[in-house]
Amino acid sequence: MEDSLFSIAVNGIFVQNFLLVQFLGLCSFVGVSKETKSAAGMSAAVLFVMIMASIASFLIYTYLLLPMGLTFLTTISFIIVIAFLVQLVEFIIRKYSPPLYRSLGIFLPLITTNCAILGVVILNARLDYGFIQSVFYGITAGLGYTMVMLLMAAIREKSNALKVPEAVEGLPHAFFITTLLSMAFVSYFQVIPT
Repeated sequence: MEDSLFSIAVNGIFVQNFLLVQFLGLCSFVGVSKETKSAAGMSAAVLFVMIMASIASFLIYTYLLLPMGLTFLTTISFIIVIAFLVQLVEFIIRKYSPPLYRSLGIFLPLITTNCAILGVVILNARLDYGFIQSVFYGITAGLGYTMVMLLMAAIREKSNALKVPEAVEGLPHAFFITTLLSMAFVSYFQVIPT
């Protein structure tokens, strides 16, 4: 049975959210979500790479790897595609937005190893999505990533005004917030069979 675009969208954004449900891409999530501007820039970069990787990996998988019986090269070919796209994004950001490039720092090249992007393209192949479904899943998974990144950045900015105990400042505090967000997503969007 083919998934409808609506169910793909709901899965990509909410039910199977890469950050809060599948816990993929947490390195950039925790590292860049300290301020909204850098979170928005990282989200835009990840969204672009997810969409482009979905397109390129579908074409490579469908028209090269499957017909030639080279599906054992799926993961490595997807990693190469993602690495190329990240280099392209890094070049564009460095050229047109140097302040954003500096604020993203080491996390921009880390998009190459962002398992959320690799997860999208592998799931597209594993779920046997067609071209439209693959691209749509890339878009909605990227939108889910963006939504959670901006939500986390807003919460972390607001929580700077709170008196947080020294023992949980910084990274532990970010993980506490992530845990609460994750529990909210899982309990609200997961359907428990009766």
